Amino acid sequence: MKVLFINGSPDEKNTTYAAIEEVATTLKTKNIDSEIVWLGKAPIANCIGCGTCSKTHKCIYSDLVNTTIEKMKDFDGLVIASPVYYSGPTGRIQSFLDCFFYACPKEFLFGKVGASLTVCRRGGNSASFERLNQYFLMNNMFVIGSQYWNMAHGFTYEDAKKDKEGMQTMRHLALNMAYVLECLEAGKEKGITYPTLEEKREVTNFMDGK
Repeated sequence: MKVLFINGSPDEKNTTYAAIEEVATTLKTKNIDSEIVWLGKAPIANCIGCGTCSKTHKCIYSDLVNTTIEKMKDFDGLVIASPVYYSGPTGRIQSFLDCFFYACPKEFLFGKVGASLTVCRRGGNSASFERLNQYFLMNNMFVIGSQYWNMAHGFTYEDAKKDKEGMQTMRHLALNMAYVLECLEAGKEKGITYPTLEEKREVTNFMDGK
């Protein structure tokens, strides 16, 4: 089993990485491999709602989105991580995720596990955490929690590692994720598969009455 991490920080190995590292290391003790996609520092285009990706499953603006979509089909879980900017996730990760979740084939996401985690110097974690969870909740994914909201505090990598409660929260997040992944795998072996959803998705647009 494998879990993909999305690091939305412009700093590859700072506070957000400290939290990711704690989760990934704990997953490894349960024989679950992981890979980190760092979004880097280059600009990421916003989704403009052109709808092209609904037919091609590729973003017309971002190769990084497209390569990550290709990776996702081979992963069992997804963790999205961000530092806090003005009580929210970075604009970088939100732009990426808007495109990624819109373009990604639903079979790459449905029935898989997801978790978000945030790191801040002092405040804004809970609002950022709630924002990131919305992507999972609209894509039939199982959202994983911990002993507290999935968050840590620190201004530097070293600070974050000193947040004993935050790091324990990350470890418990990993253990919960491993447990759910193992349960899903055991279910498959027993012939329990993901439910067949209604083929036609109903969309209600109140303005036109449909």
